[in-house]
Amino acid sequence: MKLVNKVAVVTGASSGMGRAIAALFAKEGANVLAVARRADRLEALAKEAESYEGKIVPFAGDMLIKEQTEAIIAEAVRVFGKIDILVNNAGIMDDFSPVGEFSDQMYDKVMKLNLEAPFTSMRVAIKEFEKQNSGVIINVASVGGLFGGRAGAVYTASKHALIGLTKNTAFHYGHKNIRCNAICPGAITTEVGSGEFMQNINMEAMGRMTKGTGLIDRNGESEEIAQVALFLASDASSYVNGQAIAVDGGWTSY
Repeated sequence: MKLVNKVAVVTGASSGMGRAIAALFAKEGANVLAVARRADRLEALAKEAESYEGKIVPFAGDMLIKEQTEAIIAEAVRVFGKIDILVNNAGIMDDFSPVGEFSDQMYDKVMKLNLEAPFTSMRVAIKEFEKQNSGVIINVASVGGLFGGRAGAVYTASKHALIGLTKNTAFHYGHKNIRCNAICPGAITTEVGSGEFMQNINMEAMGRMTKGTGLIDRNGESEEIAQVALFLASDASSYVNGQAIAVDGGWTSY
């Protein structure tokens, strides 16, 4: 058990990578506050976790609402007495549009969920981490945050900014035994394709950006991302700080 006596908050935990991370953390002994809008899915996850070493407690919250984003840390402390790990996983894709074609509505929502929400949750979590002189933050970014041709302008900018926030946080708080790293998934089998803006894709732009996907032998699975999150959350990665780790099956190595 790698996370015994640890308390974690995982956002976007109702499906995909967030669900896999929450489940694996609980199996490894952590008590987990699982956050998402879909309470029914969180309840199902908590029920599934009853046989795990750790406990999963559902928290229905919308990360687009600042007050609810701030509340998740306080809720973890209220329920479990502390917080050791924050995983900012909740996010949304854009419609692949370049900068000359994005909509204000899409910009506002993508930036609020992909960037503003982590900013807010991290600010609150840091205060708790400073009290105990320890803590781990894991931001789920994207290979789109490392390169320019994996998504639209808005999503790409949001994930580049999230990686910048990750590195800045690692630099400023590392001396307080607080680590912050980012996972940069490549093509992972999740429900991201069902997102609001993916229902009306900019097909011309997507055509340019998907040319390189033929280099991938297969899509990754959420459980493979969860294993990297477990490493970053555990003491096994005690000297890993400020890194943006691509987990993409070698896609970006070409």
